[in-house]
Amino acid sequence: MKIMLKDICFSYPSHDVLDEVTMEVAEGEILSIVGPNGSGKSTLLKCMARILKPKNGAVFLDGKQAAKINTLALAKILGYVPQASADVFQATVLETILMGRKPHLKWGVSSNDIDIIARAIQFTGIADLAERRLDQLSGGQKQKVFIARVLAQEPEIFLFDEPTSSLDIRHQLEVLETVRQLVKHSKRTVIMVLHDLNLASRFSDKIVMLKNGRIFASGDPEAIITEENISSVFGVVASVVESTCGPYVIPLRPVGEPVEVAK
Repeated sequence: MKIMLKDICFSYPSHDVLDEVTMEVAEGEILSIVGPNGSGKSTLLKCMARILKPKNGAVFLDGKQAAKINTLALAKILGYVPQASADVFQATVLETILMGRKPHLKWGVSSNDIDIIARAIQFTGIADLAERRLDQLSGGQKQKVFIARVLAQEPEIFLFDEPTSSLDIRHQLEVLETVRQLVKHSKRTVIMVLHDLNLASRFSDKIVMLKNGRIFASGDPEAIITEENISSVFGVVASVVESTCGPYVIPLRPVGEPVEVAK
């Protein structure tokens, strides 16, 4: 399913956040949204998920305005995974994943629901955690549980807000590889907010770079992850080198900081 944003504007009472953001993501694509803190990345994702209501503009799903789709039907189209939180409710992994089936449940849990939950658990590799409580898991394990929950929801479009935050490097790679395999096997659409430019470069088909609530640049990683863009958007002097995984960013110093001269 294709998602399109048209002239999205959003403001909090104290300040404006998004200013006429227009973008489109095709079915089967992974798009990452990057930008400095406060540029509107998470707010934009929440506008897509209809958690926040834009001041102006609209979100379209295969040409139909998302605001006109009822909540239950929308839950079968959009699956949203928020940023990882240290505060989790008292539930087992299995109970948490079962919550993802809520949009599809009628009078009870069917054998089909159980099969879908089992596949989500197998896909994310967390079968050994099924009976454990969430508050007993590491950050990386929790992220996999939340991915399994949204898999059980079976949406057409997945929205991930910083899925690698607070994770060590191994769990970052495991989580993003799970996302990539999800797209490969199901042809679903994925939109992620990421801080790490190198991970965005490696795991994305396209990248949108935000600055001050507007799209500064968008396109494939090679076109977006450049020394000029990083300097203009992040205020960082960096070296960008080509690697087998795409452009690789080596941060050097903040813009304007004197260059150290070797003695």
